[in-house]
Amino acid sequence: MDVKDSNGALLNEGDAVQLIKDLKVKGTSTTLKRGTVVKNIRLTHNPDEIECRSDKIKGLVLKTCFLKKV
Repeated sequence: MDVKDSNGALLNEGDAVQLIKDLKVKGTSTTLKRGTVVKNIRLTHNPDEIECRSDKIKGLVLKTCFLKKV
């Protein structure tokens, strides 16, 4: 199963990605800003989503259409 970012680049476990859009985090008042770099991603069973941790939020799931590989 191939997991690709918004530009079509292949993502692997442990890669770093950058947000291409401001994203509000459900259940919190936090907004992840465009340009934020998230390191050490984990792939999920769904090719459209990855798991990661940001400084403020642990166990975050992001859609790959809002990410680009760094």
